[in-house]
Amino acid sequence: MPTLLIYKASCIATQDDSQTELKNASILIENGLIKRIIHENENIEDLLSSVDEVIDASKHIVIPGLVNTHHHMVQSLTRAIPGVQSSELFSWLKGLYPIWAGLTPEMVRVSNQIAMIELLMSGCTTTSDHLYIYPNGIRLEDSIEAAQLCGIRFVASRGSMSVGQSQGGLPPDRVVEDESFILKETQRLIETWHNPSHGSMLQVAVAPCSPFTVSKNLMLESAKLARSFGVRMHTHLAENDHDVLYTQEKFNCTPAQYAEELGWVGDDVWHAHCVKLDDAGTYLFAKTQTGIAHCPCSNMRLSSGILPLRKLLDAGVPVGLGVDGSASNDAGNLLNEARQAMLLARVLKALEPMGCDPGPKEMTPRDSLKIGTRGGAKVLGRNDIGQIKVGYCADIAMYRTDTLAMAGAAVHDPVGALLLCSSMQTDFTVVNGRVLVRNGHFVPYEIQPLIERHNQLAKTLAGI
Repeated sequence: MPTLLIYKASCIATQDDSQTELKNASILIENGLIKRIIHENENIEDLLSSVDEVIDASKHIVIPGLVNTHHHMVQSLTRAIPGVQSSELFSWLKGLYPIWAGLTPEMVRVSNQIAMIELLMSGCTTTSDHLYIYPNGIRLEDSIEAAQLCGIRFVASRGSMSVGQSQGGLPPDRVVEDESFILKETQRLIETWHNPSHGSMLQVAVAPCSPFTVSKNLMLESAKLARSFGVRMHTHLAENDHDVLYTQEKFNCTPAQYAEELGWVGDDVWHAHCVKLDDAGTYLFAKTQTGIAHCPCSNMRLSSGILPLRKLLDAGVPVGLGVDGSASNDAGNLLNEARQAMLLARVLKALEPMGCDPGPKEMTPRDSLKIGTRGGAKVLGRNDIGQIKVGYCADIAMYRTDTLAMAGAAVHDPVGALLLCSSMQTDFTVVNGRVLVRNGHFVPYEIQPLIERHNQLAKTLAGI
């Protein structure tokens, strides 16, 4: 693979254990890994002529690639669709399930590329996706193909729904699958695609959709399957009040108790949202190191509530960030999710008695950046991403410091400015040592024809 030198960066936020931030430092990338971090006073002139490419980073802040822990990429086809723009979760889903029943394999491939490119251009280098609906011959390979085309590091979650409306579930019966088929297909995908090695570009997770779409039996059997292969487990939990009420009425327990009963807690599990996790659930998640994918924009968009982020972090719960589905967020900018996570945590603090007074529990820009990088890596069970560190994957995001949005801010604190100012697109995004975004443009292929095809498919899906 080509060697790459990121040369004399204005600031490198390494996200290492000491939260080191380096001025005028450089990064040598070789064979998809970070080979060397070169400090300001070290002589590296000989490298300038020996590497394959040099990127002048003198006007950039450089961070580890952001990690997206929850998404439904196919939903980019139904962004801003009328009829559900003001809906909460359950009514939003009921309005969209009949539309998604018309999805095709091409729609998955195209929508996933759109979502992945959008993420890459926000500085995200590793993403998961939770595809849980499989009509009309769709397979998880349709998502995997999109990831391979885009070059992003990918955790493909094989979602599922098995309990339709006739059995008390939320989705229409025509979009649910047989449980024996779900388990067999999931095993096939793990055996075919999952790569657990250091630097893996593709992993598979087991991901029954939610308490209101799958049975207890499928949750139990999915956990057994995942642990027999050593892969991670993912689902939705405690997303809003209706979600909590469904679990209480159907299973006579809280969402956290339900997860514990089914074996869906542990350091190999992460749950999406958890906005309404109670105190006992917080203690359980911290004790078992069960992860959470925090999706602040989606939680606001669907009126689900505000995750008590600072409380969860202080308790020791692993937390990463997620953009969530493109129809419950309508954007895929992961840097903006980090900014919103910080701001929402500060709003929640202000709602406490005398919460407007500053204190040690304030959510800082660096706290939020850590969640978006190291936090996401931990939630996805990766010890090779999330930091700029020798031996780690060469996944890098670079943002310009000389833009209109950063004027008057980067001169004071470029790391703080990255989270406090307008959420920018990246100038360079590097994944596995490969430059995928250069000077703000996606490199691997022309995206305008893809956008046009995506818009055509969105109209077809919506019956326009």
